[in-house]
Order: sequence, then C-alpha cells, then structure tokens
Amino acid sequence: MKIAVLPGDGIGPEIVAQAVKVLEALRSDGLKIEMEHAHIGGAGYDAAKDPLPEATLDLSKASDAVLLGAVGGYQYDNLPRPMRPEQGLLRIRKGLGLFANLRPAMVYPELVNASTLRSDIVSGLDIMILRELTGDIYFGQPRGIRTLENGERQGFDTMHYSESEVRRVAHVGFQIAMKRNKKLCSVDKANVLDTSMFWREIVTEVAKEYPQVALSHMYVDNAAMQLVRAPKQFDVILTGNIFGDILSDEASMLTGSIGMLPSASLDESNKGLYEPCHGSAPDIAGKDIANPLATILSVAMMMQYSFGRADIAQRIEAAVRKVLQQGLRTGDIYEEGKQKVGCAAMGDAVVAAL
Repeated sequence: MKIAVLPGDGIGPEIVAQAVKVLEALRSDGLKIEMEHAHIGGAGYDAAKDPLPEATLDLSKASDAVLLGAVGGYQYDNLPRPMRPEQGLLRIRKGLGLFANLRPAMVYPELVNASTLRSDIVSGLDIMILRELTGDIYFGQPRGIRTLENGERQGFDTMHYSESEVRRVAHVGFQIAMKRNKKLCSVDKANVLDTSMFWREIVTEVAKEYPQVALSHMYVDNAAMQLVRAPKQFDVILTGNIFGDILSDEASMLTGSIGMLPSASLDESNKGLYEPCHGSAPDIAGKDIANPLATILSVAMMMQYSFGRADIAQRIEAAVRKVLQQGLRTGDIYEEGKQKVGCAAMGDAVVAAL
C-alpha cells in the first residue's frame, strides 16, 4: 500500500502525525505499507511557491491513496488567488479526478451529550453525505471580477453540470444506498436553478436502474432545516459541490464536533484522498490540543474503500470507540467527568487500543 502523506498547514501536521502512528502500528502487524511525505497548501507555497507543487501531484498520482491534513493559514490570506492554499486542494481533487466525496456523520453513543441538539434527536444518527466534488460553481467558467459599462464592479461565478458528471456521482450514491438502508435523498434547488432542474432530471433517470432504493428529492434550504429538525430521516444524501460543502459541515455538528468527521474523495477506480472534514484551525496550531480522531477515522475509510480491507477499517473504528469508552476526550468533545488529553496522547491511546 503506497500512501502519499500530505500534512499541509495549521493543525495538519499534528493530526496527520497521529494517523501515521496508526499506519505504523498496522505495518508492525505485518501490513505492507509504504509512506512518502510531500507539501501542499501553504506549506507547498513556502517550499515551492505553489500550493500544489508538481512533485506533490506526481507523488499523489503514483500512490495508491493520499492522506491529507488540512490547508490554509492567516499568513496566506493576501496571496493572489491562484497561490492561496485552498487552490492546492481544489487542484489535487481535479488532478486526481476525485469526483465523489463521502462524508459520514455518525454519533457515537459516548458523545451523544457533546452534540448541541437533544440526545433523542441525534442518538443513533448515521448519515452518509455524498458530495460531487469536481464540478459546480467552484470550477465553472467564466468567473472573475469585472467592471461594467457604468463603472460599477461586479463579481461573477458560473454554476454548471454536465450529464456525465451527474450520472457518475448518482450511480455512486445509489450503490452506497444499496449497501445501507436503501434510501437516497437528492438535494438541489430545482425551484430556482436550471442546473438543479437538470440535476434532478438525471438523478431520477439513474434511479430507474436501482428500483430497490427509495428516491426522494428535497430543496437545499429545507434539507438544511430538516438536518436540525429530524436528521435521522436521512440515510444517504446526494448533492452537488456547493450544497454538499455546506450541508456536510452542518451535519458534522450534529455529531458533537467536526473533529470527529472523516471523509473520502474517490475517483472512478476507488483510488482516494482521505482527510478530516475540518480545516487547518491556525488559532490552535502547535498547541497539541487538536482532535486527531477524524484523521484516524479517515485512515479507516482508506482501508475500506481504496484497499478493500473492511476488516482493518473495523479494527481502527473499534479502537476509536474503545478510547471514547475509556473516557478520553480532546477539548472539542470534552465534558465534565471525562479525562482531557492532547492530540498526541489521543493518538497514542488509539494505537494502544488498536
């Protein structure tokens, strides 16, 4: 298993280091794992004046999977847009053809009280959000800032999807639903946007190939409200890039902390980039207080989706559950009566449990 390790910025190096500990423990158990580190984001700009250095992309293409921390930092805010850390993330997704972003939102029994919602609302929650990742308004052209004839400045972006883009991510969604509870809710804004009307039309056509799956449609504003009102009505949520970006972050807080949420971004061959859903959190970088569990759980997703080793994925997930059962908590999920630990100590505890 050749894995490209891209720590990135902010808390990225700290949380990735804990995930690497888990990989090293698995290697000690006899798993053949090869890891090579490279720069991305602000670290890429610092090293090579590029948020996605050519060497990083080459390594990622040559690897079987990519483990990524996070990108971004205050010191990069004034860089030209093409040089900003976030562009490295967008470019590696595009460069590797990672069109399917899987973001599970699951509430561990031990963390029910960490959620800001009532326990009866979130207890037992297990949602999979599938976000299309390489199309939509984030990549659409033309885009930019222009001056109109009357002298007023105007910012503009373009939202669009091709039929093939919608079809391939819809198939992934229905295939995931087939392995879960056979329910898929497609989220769009078809009452306003032509792109969403087109999205709904194609998803409805693809649904005919999966008669066992119950398909429903929901406008994104209603979906945002329903995630807070009655989140357990959902099983698989399929949606576009911008809506998925927003809804998956909202869903993360149902679980108590975005620090608990892993993600997988897959290409058509299930090669993937695995990263926590949270950002680089520069305000707490270097303080050893970040939560590494989302990154460790991303390694579990890597084992399941890219390497077909559900057994190893289950071992990692069980180790995380054991640590939570032992009462260990980083600051973001801490509650009175539990033991507060730092980032490195949490990583060590997971390895011990593993």
